[in-house]
Amino acid sequence: MKPRTVLSMEQALSLPYATLRFAQLGWRVIRIEATPSGAGLPGDPNRYIGSRLSDDHDDDRRSYFVAPNVAKEAIALNLKDARGQHLLARLIKALDVDVFCCNTLPSRYGNLGIAPATLRAVRPQLIWAGISAQGPAWPEAPGYDPVLQAMAGYMEVTGDRNGPPMLTGIPVIDLKAGDELFAGVMMALLERHETGAGKEIHVSMLQAAASWLITVLPLIDFGCQPGEITRAGNEHRKFIPTNVYPASDGYLFMAIGSDVQWRRFTAIPKFACVANELRKTNEGRHQERQAIHRDIAAVTAAHPVDETLAELRGATIPATRINDIRQVRELPQLRDKLTRTTLPDGRSVRMQPMAVDLPQASAEFAFAPKYGQHTRDVLAEAGLGNDEVHALYGAGIVA
Repeated sequence: MKPRTVLSMEQALSLPYATLRFAQLGWRVIRIEATPSGAGLPGDPNRYIGSRLSDDHDDDRRSYFVAPNVAKEAIALNLKDARGQHLLARLIKALDVDVFCCNTLPSRYGNLGIAPATLRAVRPQLIWAGISAQGPAWPEAPGYDPVLQAMAGYMEVTGDRNGPPMLTGIPVIDLKAGDELFAGVMMALLERHETGAGKEIHVSMLQAAASWLITVLPLIDFGCQPGEITRAGNEHRKFIPTNVYPASDGYLFMAIGSDVQWRRFTAIPKFACVANELRKTNEGRHQERQAIHRDIAAVTAAHPVDETLAELRGATIPATRINDIRQVRELPQLRDKLTRTTLPDGRSVRMQPMAVDLPQASAEFAFAPKYGQHTRDVLAEAGLGNDEVHALYGAGIVA
């Protein structure tokens, strides 16, 4: 697929993550941020989250902002002003923009001049894609990942069985919504290739999150027990045994997903004592769930992690040491797939790998842009002369 141009009015994580996936393909991504308003620090609030770079004057690219925004350009545009809206339309035409994205409240689309019908009237081939908390039917609903984790039931099913609801350790709803926008745009481009027409895409973070409730929500109409759709700690609600087990030098995680795997597991000499007739089937193991976990833990606690893992691998039982993030970065399966960027002072930063290996894709990306770094260059590319650009700056339409 040939590289495309994406103009994205983005902030926080969900949309910057989505457009990062376009940047990883080698597409041009231009992020739009608001001009200074006097009400706080300018631009995306995420610019100011995390540790500072070594340069004290480079305060708008802190550590939390960098990874989702590498390989992008940045402009600052006042869309509250009709002149800024006119300029946006001009950029869409002049730059042959393929995709416009945003993640602001749907109630603001009209006032900012970014409603789908407005922008697609400028360029009918345009693919318009927006992420919001609950979709355009709920235009005033704000939403951040943690709030939506609570709303969508994620917190109810996360945490210890006897403990309080908990957030997941990764902002999964932000990332899920970003992936849905990415997939929707790709499908729309395929359709445009066939029809020549653009499309509008609306991603509701709540609905996207609820689509992942496939292992719990349908169980309600099957008359499930309350324990089937609430917290289970590190256990699996259905497959037994799946849990964290102690070792003499740490912990390991093991997951047995079939009766065949159970037979292979209990054929390991040290685990033979865990077997009995009732436990031959997963249904039977449900009846002795806690006793099974206790019996396995008594065995694993007496041996080092690596020794037990070697035996489990020999029996083709899924199991692993529980890694921290530093250890994950050094896994041989991932170590050579990490993406990278370079700080202004020359230091290299290792980042997350791409989701899927892509032929010819680069693993090295330009550092995240400063606030408004490319405004002048983009305006000049769109055909604006020096006097016009100077006037726009003077009027606060750009920054």
